[in-house]
Amino acid sequence: MPNSQQHENTHEHLRLLANSLGSGALSQISQQINDLHPAEVANLLESLPMQKRLLVWGLVNPDLTGDILVEVNDEVRQGLIEKTDYNDLISAVASMETDDLADIFEDLPDAVLHEVVRSMSNQDRRRLQSVMSYSEDSAGGLMNPDVVTIRPNVNLGAALRYLRQHGELPANTDKLFVVDRDDRYLGILNIIDLITKSRRSPVSDIMETDQKALSPTLSANDVALFFEDYNLISAPVVDENNHLLGRITVDDVVDVIRDEADRSMLSMAGLDEDDDMFAPVMKSAKRRTLWLGINLFTALIAAGVISLFAETIEQVVALAVLMPIVASMGGIAGSQTLMLVIRGIALNQVGQTNARWLLWKELAVGALNGCLWAGVVAVLTALWFQSQSLGLLIGAALIINLVAAALAGATIPLALKRMSIDPAIAGGVILTTVTDVIGFFTFLGLATLFLL
Repeated sequence: MPNSQQHENTHEHLRLLANSLGSGALSQISQQINDLHPAEVANLLESLPMQKRLLVWGLVNPDLTGDILVEVNDEVRQGLIEKTDYNDLISAVASMETDDLADIFEDLPDAVLHEVVRSMSNQDRRRLQSVMSYSEDSAGGLMNPDVVTIRPNVNLGAALRYLRQHGELPANTDKLFVVDRDDRYLGILNIIDLITKSRRSPVSDIMETDQKALSPTLSANDVALFFEDYNLISAPVVDENNHLLGRITVDDVVDVIRDEADRSMLSMAGLDEDDDMFAPVMKSAKRRTLWLGINLFTALIAAGVISLFAETIEQVVALAVLMPIVASMGGIAGSQTLMLVIRGIALNQVGQTNARWLLWKELAVGALNGCLWAGVVAVLTALWFQSQSLGLLIGAALIINLVAAALAGATIPLALKRMSIDPAIAGGVILTTVTDVIGFFTFLGLATLFLL
């Protein structure tokens, strides 16, 4: 996730840019933009309305175009590509690393792709095809096939000479991958060992064989957990026959973590992390209409439950005042459990082996909190409306709704996961509907039975 310093930099860049735009000093703007890191330019472009974004994009140095396109989100990238000169786009794409090219491949015009692929070497084509054959949210989609390999039967001195001849190493190279003649993965040779150990030592004596390799079909989220667990800078990716396919580096994992955080937060509101914040009004309104429609449907269900007890509410007006308390307490309690379980699923800490234990634990927590706050609300209600029966009634409804909320919060994400539906997207809507319906039905149903 971006830190506070990065946010401050973006605000400062926006301020300087606004001043330069106001004075019409395009040469000054160009210098300001091209002195920034590509990631900073990308963040700045995403923070600008369309007209100013295209103005700034036209002043970007073509040499930075490719690096910036990789950094911006999908929708902003598509808009920038449409406004980029054909030849500049070909030059920018041709200089990209294979994994970066794979990330934006589907956004590029067919004519550009044809020219770029035609200019590639056979080896680079095979590498691109290898990355493109896997989902972008998998280890295979994240990997970079550009790796430095070495054989186990050479000594460290020969390895050092090989690296000097190789010239520039790929970014974040902290280890070399040891393979046999058939490119089967055998282990790793840490750069620090290569530098500090005797040059006469054979690689086979120094290499580490316990470094686990990743399957290309492993999910991006599991890759991030793997890097976190083992504190890695890079890790190998191998196929089912243990052939080395490529490597994943920590910068790719940081992107996964940030994207996952953005996706989880925005998906709860029916939004996409790749949406352009400054997209046209009609386009943004159209996207949000579906989610508002779904929310209206669930609200109508809750309203339908209330309408069943219209006569009860007419006779006991206090029920209308107290209903939101029951629904709100259930919603908050359920959301706490829901978020806990969704996080556990994301971290692979919740599954079939411990789901039942977690369910009973959350039910116990719901019952305990239900009794506690039911007592508080019952006393306040009895004093407020001078009615002990009304206080007992809302207390009972709160206990039932908080237990039901805990049950729903624990089971909904597990059920959605089993159906291959993202719990972060649909879980909140379903939970709100459940807690509202049960809360209203319980409270008004008890009132109908005991107050009339």
